[in-house]
Amino acid sequence: MSAGLGIDALNAMDRAAFTQALGALYEHSPWVAARAWEARPFADREVLHAAMIAALESASPEARLALIRAHPELAGKAALAGDLTDASRQEQASAGLGALSAEEFARFHALNDAYRARFGFPFIICVRLTDKAGILLAMRDRLENTMEAEIAEAIRQIGLIGRLRLEDAVAA
Repeated sequence: MSAGLGIDALNAMDRAAFTQALGALYEHSPWVAARAWEARPFADREVLHAAMIAALESASPEARLALIRAHPELAGKAALAGDLTDASRQEQASAGLGALSAEEFARFHALNDAYRARFGFPFIICVRLTDKAGILLAMRDRLENTMEAEIAEAIRQIGLIGRLRLEDAVAA
């Protein structure tokens, strides 16, 4: 992502350039930006974000599940192996997930396993809007959700993550 892109520059881009510029906003899913491009021109960053959300909401259930599954587990194997995207690594570190005690790591690991066993995809939360304790509480509480409710919540959280990443990448 290029920090400080202007809305006028984004509006002038062809689909490929636009997707290259904003494709990383949604974890390994540049299709979100490619679909949002169709709504150009964007009056401002808020309208652009609304187009991204519309792309998410109009996607097939399979595409939404693929997007959810493209996200790493929090404090999971990808984090330990250093295989996170730059954005995910920074976001997890901002919530203190890069410096867990052995007990905290074990708790995250157990909840990640329980969550994945129940829903078949990783737990997703906008970690920039919470902390370790809040994440653990949400993981525990959301294990009680229905599959439909949890997919909807995961997509809502992805929208929040995308909004913050968009604010980082695009000038107001």
